[in-house]
This record gives sequence, structure tokens and C-alpha cells, in this order.
Amino acid sequence: MSTAFVSLPESPAAPARPRRKRRVQVAVISDVHLGTYGCHARELLRYLKSIRPQVLVLNGDIVDIWQFSKNYWPPAHMRVVRYLAGLAAKGVRIHYLTGNHDELLRKFAGLKLGHFRLANKLVLDLPHGRTWLFHGDVFDVTMRHSRWLAKLGGHGYDLLILINRFVNYGLAKLGRPRVALSKLVKERVKTAVAAVSNFEETAAAIAADEGYRYVACGHIHQPEIKPLTTGKGEVTYLNSGDWVENLTALEYTEAAGWQLYYYNEDPAMQASPEAEAADAAEELADADPAALLEGLLLEFKIK
Repeated sequence: MSTAFVSLPESPAAPARPRRKRRVQVAVISDVHLGTYGCHARELLRYLKSIRPQVLVLNGDIVDIWQFSKNYWPPAHMRVVRYLAGLAAKGVRIHYLTGNHDELLRKFAGLKLGHFRLANKLVLDLPHGRTWLFHGDVFDVTMRHSRWLAKLGGHGYDLLILINRFVNYGLAKLGRPRVALSKLVKERVKTAVAAVSNFEETAAAIAADEGYRYVACGHIHQPEIKPLTTGKGEVTYLNSGDWVENLTALEYTEAAGWQLYYYNEDPAMQASPEAEAADAAEELADADPAALLEGLLLEFKIK
């Protein structure tokens, strides 16, 4: 007796499950510089979508009002703003701390909109110790005494970042690794290295005077976690880095304490065909970014 084998139709492939979001109690980002060519808005949005924070601290220079131009506001930049608004609507406590590139917002310090807060500084009482957060431009002598020079330097920095993008595009075509021109400049200029060291020591000393265990800044685009000894004991200095060169953030959990997150070292965040397709779909679905931007400018009376 022969046996007939009947092939069954293949079951449709199950849709891929969305990646589970990492739970963090606090996430800190700074120096995003939305509105400039150097901003890595797409990468930042991927990172934000990969975590579930209870508290999100935007520690200054999130929107670059110094170099702001309505002629350059890509959809990806607007998507970051919209996503942040969505997080606040879902109950994530968002603290926007002002920096020098978004100093225009300092006149709104104290503003509260639902779970969104705008301030110049913030203190978090965490199990590992009280943490003082602020942008850090108050320590910058150039900022305090020669603002026009600081703004000129900001434009030069943005030009360097733009040139860097063209250089990296050419290197990618040749199969060569990327380079960060601005980081190379900083690392080779002794005065810049000394300025970073002075910045860290000053922040730690003032934090110790105020009785804080940790101090978290941005401003200098140098991600760091290091204990520093002061005249009043040890303080851990934290810096969230930036989303122009380093693509870094600070994260806090009760189990691990403060840690630095590096986007470029996270395999789950690296570009994939699926991620690129999702980005393209979101961009097509966006409303006219210019129209959305007009509304944002009117809301904050920036026009």
C-alpha cells in the first residue's frame, strides 16, 4: 500500500516582535544641537525609542538657537521634538535644562506643562546619592565675557562638522573608517585639554561645597564618569557628551548606578535595512516640517 505525502502550505511568517525597551530610571542627554548640520537626529530618535525612562533630562543645547535657520530644519529634527512631546504626554517626567545655545529659553525658566519642566538646574535625590545637573556654560570664561567670540566659534565648529561629513562620505566610499575632525583638534590642543580638566575640577569643587555626591554637566562634548577628590571629599563628575560627535548619554538605574551609553558601541542600534525603511516611512508620513516649525516658533515667540 502506497502512502501519499501531501505538502502543507507554509505558515505565514510571524511578524517580528518589536525590541523590548530597556528600563532606566534616569536618562540624560545634552548638546543635541537640533537645527544644525552636525546633529544626529535619526540616531538620537532610535536611542530614545530603545529605552523606557522614568525621568528624562535634556541638559542644554537641545535646540541650537544660536545657529538656527528656518532654511534647515529636516523632518528628522521635528520627529525628535514630536517624540519628546509624546513621552511627556505618556507620563515620562522631562526636565529641560537650558544651555548657552538655547539660552533664549531661560526667560521661561519655571515653566510647567504637564510632565514637562523647564529650568536652569536640577537636583535628583537618588539611592546612590544626590545628583546636581546643569549644562555647565556658567564655567566658560569666553561665554561670560566674550559672547560674540563664543558665537563666532560656534559657527566655525558647525562648519568643521559639515566638512567632516563630506570627508566621512568620501572615506566610506573608499572603505575607510570614519574620522572626527573636531575631536582630533581638541585632543591635540593643549589649552583645550587643560580647559576640560579645569571645567571638571570646578564643577566637582562647587558640587562638594553644596553637599552633592554627583555633578552632571554637558557643554564640552566630552562624555565622562570619573571620581574627583576635592577639599570637601570625593565627588563623581559626570558628563553626558553630545549627539554631534560622540552620540552618548548618561543612564541611571538603582542596580548599576550611573553609566555612560555609547550609541556607536550598541549593536542593537546600528543601521539596518529595517531601521532605514522605518525612517523612510516616518519621513514620508510627516507633515510639512516648515509648517510645523512655524507653529513652534510662534509658540515660543522666537520669530
